[in-house]
Amino acid sequence: MPQQWAQWGNAVERWVRDFLGLYWNEWTLLQAVLIALAWVIARFAGKALERRLERWGRSIKGNPDLLRLVIATIRRSRWVVFVVALFVMRLSMIAADVPDALLASVLLLSAAWLVLSVLTRLIRNRSLAQVVAAIGWIYVAVLVLGIGTPVAQALDHLAFSIGEVRISALLVIRAALVVTGVVWLALFISHVIEGRIARADDMSASGKVLLSKLIRIVLVIGAGAFALTATGVDLTALTVISGAVGVGIGFGLQKVVSNFISGILILLDRSVKPGDTIEVGETFGWITELRARFVSVVTRDGRKYLIPNEDFITQQVINWSYSDQNVRIDVEFGVSYESDPHHVTAVAIAAARGVERVSAFKEPVCWMTAFGASSLDFKLRFWINDPQNGLTNVRGQVLLALWDAFKVEGIEIPFPQQDVRFKTPLRLEKEV
Repeated sequence: MPQQWAQWGNAVERWVRDFLGLYWNEWTLLQAVLIALAWVIARFAGKALERRLERWGRSIKGNPDLLRLVIATIRRSRWVVFVVALFVMRLSMIAADVPDALLASVLLLSAAWLVLSVLTRLIRNRSLAQVVAAIGWIYVAVLVLGIGTPVAQALDHLAFSIGEVRISALLVIRAALVVTGVVWLALFISHVIEGRIARADDMSASGKVLLSKLIRIVLVIGAGAFALTATGVDLTALTVISGAVGVGIGFGLQKVVSNFISGILILLDRSVKPGDTIEVGETFGWITELRARFVSVVTRDGRKYLIPNEDFITQQVINWSYSDQNVRIDVEFGVSYESDPHHVTAVAIAAARGVERVSAFKEPVCWMTAFGASSLDFKLRFWINDPQNGLTNVRGQVLLALWDAFKVEGIEIPFPQQDVRFKTPLRLEKEV
């Protein structure tokens, strides 16, 4: 190990000697002045250019990713002007046959930062985008400054061994960069494919979700395996880690795995799908999205519930639109014993027909169900074909229609009454 560090020290010494010989000469001050002049020009011209291009960029429609890249470029107008100015200055120095190593390096580093900062805007997470841009720029800077060899040697010396497997900092960084890039590319490809699947008209909604999730899983796993193999990582060396992960799943991630498997089963048996109107426990609403861990349900009051997939497998779920959108609803009511039950039945059916949301799928029916303690009890049954618009509100509309109809027909809706009889006369005590 000391011998290896000595070799690395010699490599650093050679790089410092070469760096000074390349960048420090009689033209270094002129290049520094030109770089400063280019930055001053960029500060003033870039601001004016940004204002002119902002309105044009906002006019782009139909492609959000392209719009994001255009706006990101416009907001970096100073860097664009700076890079262009440096490029023109370097062409002038090349034409004059003057050394331009410092100017060329600053130009390459500035152009790399401009390109990376714009392209990483495709990443939704701002913090992650900044980290990716910084890592990419550092990598370019290492290549431009010619310090790749000593840096690689130093990172390779920082290593430890697990059995016959040697893991160095260089291997970890290289694997992380390659895996991140390849997996991001796989996710981007899966996003494009999911968009095309979503526009397919000959597939069911649950089939689209299932196929999209399977494609994403296959692409991500394949990309990860390819990236690790490309960086020289022996996948057989990961057996110990995979065993530890398996133990962790067995003890700590049971619910996560259960919800993931339940989500696949839901998609396979198509028991629920986006757009269905469901009722789970006290939650009534319609499904907006099926995810790997949960189902997103929006209720009538605008609340969004994230119900774990496992609940759809282990609990009773009412799917109001499983076979079709037609749903039967019951409304119970009572009338006084003085009313004619035949007439009450006809009035109730006519009142239900007059409600807008009552469907003509099947005619409403009304049956007398019992001789109650204070009333003749009836049950009115009718059908609707839009359960996603709510059930309580249509029940209320039918009850109001019954109230109005009974008022017109003189049908009394009773309320509980009790008669109290005294077997002996009441004695009123004399006032004292």
